Amino acid sequence: MDIQKYKTMLEVERREVLEALSQAGGYTDPDNPQDWEASQPDAEYSADVGDIADSIEELETNAGVVNNLEIRLNEIEGALKRIEEGTYGVDEVTGEPISEERLDVNPAATTAL
Repeated sequence: MDIQKYKTMLEVERREVLEALSQAGGYTDPDNPQDWEASQPDAEYSADVGDIADSIEELETNAGVVNNLEIRLNEIEGALKRIEEGTYGVDEVTGEPISEERLDVNPAATTAL
């Protein structure tokens, strides 16, 4: 198995996820860079009920996106850690090797299924 290939794939995806996170949100806690929060949409403050509703809807959408990106970032970070520890490509449940076909599709996979 070409571990360097998967490490490169993970590092590229990590950069893409971090870029997407920075566009959709920001750090909640500067001391914890893994704690992201959706950003408030850039909009003029308005008393118009429609504007307020649109702003809330956009914030909720951003929150969902940020949550999914945080999950993926944690999966990528975990895979990179497993590479460093020498346990990458091993099913965490069964201890069996994860197929390269599966890792090609999801290089952060933790199971063979």
